[in-house]
Amino acid sequence: MIPQNQWYVAAYGREITTGELFGRTVCGESILFWRTGAGEVTAMSDRCVHRRFPLSQAPTRLEGDRVICGYHGFTYGPDGVCVAVPGQTRVPRTARLRPYPVVEQDSFVWVFIGDPGLADPTRIPRAPWLASPDYTTVSGMEPLAARFELLVDNLLDLSHETYLHGGYIGTPEVAGTPITTQVDDEAGVVHVSRRMADAECPPFYSRSTGLTGRISRWQDIEYTPPCLYLLHSRIAPVGSEPRPDGTDPDAFHVEVVYAITPETEHSTHDFWAVARDFAPGDEEVSAFLAEQNRTVVLQDVAALDVLERVIAAEPEGYQELSINIDTGGLAARRMLARLGAATPSTAAV
Repeated sequence: MIPQNQWYVAAYGREITTGELFGRTVCGESILFWRTGAGEVTAMSDRCVHRRFPLSQAPTRLEGDRVICGYHGFTYGPDGVCVAVPGQTRVPRTARLRPYPVVEQDSFVWVFIGDPGLADPTRIPRAPWLASPDYTTVSGMEPLAARFELLVDNLLDLSHETYLHGGYIGTPEVAGTPITTQVDDEAGVVHVSRRMADAECPPFYSRSTGLTGRISRWQDIEYTPPCLYLLHSRIAPVGSEPRPDGTDPDAFHVEVVYAITPETEHSTHDFWAVARDFAPGDEEVSAFLAEQNRTVVLQDVAALDVLERVIAAEPEGYQELSINIDTGGLAARRMLARLGAATPSTAAV
């Protein structure tokens, strides 16, 4: 079950522009977004109250901050309240769209799915690098025809990089290096670390940083269920360590961010971003990292789409074996199971 009473990433801020309507399905709920004249993002149910026409579809249009349904002309203000209906002056009291709590932060537009009275913005996990002037970021989103839990499994176990992403980000050392896993149940975060002291430098980093030969490569994962995954990557010459004062001038730092948003129970919005603290504003490096990371994401998408079809068709009780590299993913599954169990049975998903 998709966890309710949670914040999810619905879009990048750049996707929602002034004067345009934007629709996206999040956790099975069709949501309409638009940006008001004041620049604020608003989120409402994407169905006209009259005959359920999707308001994100033409010929529905915006006039100022008002949405005019393209089917029968019902008109709504930025608070979702209907202000005009055809053929009569009286507007029915119940003619209003369901509003969703929405927050724009760290280049993402977050929407709260569940009881709006529980929508605490301080609970939204942060990815500050995506909006920091000290980092240069490339980003995108790919649709995944698989349940979101499969993407969580994929990202919590990076040993697959060796096999699925060889020639891009994968090297033998990724699968061959043990991991350490820590679970912070109070904060609701799973940490998985893999520290490679002497590793091959994959093309993803050799071409973007200019490092040659072997490297020290750190992968420190921080996953906040259900939605936000951070991979703190440190790439440096072999033998290099951060200084006692916390500075790390010999290293290159890459923050890889995934927002894992269920579209439905069996499809997912795979938002990805790569932020770096080197080669600021270098368009060639940005283009290279964008192309490389999108290729890696599409390799994951192809594999997980296959896996979804296999799981959906197999009989119950089919054996699944877990080993040491799965400790982070198993911890994430337990957290997601607890969040799912807390979801009211009457919630729409």
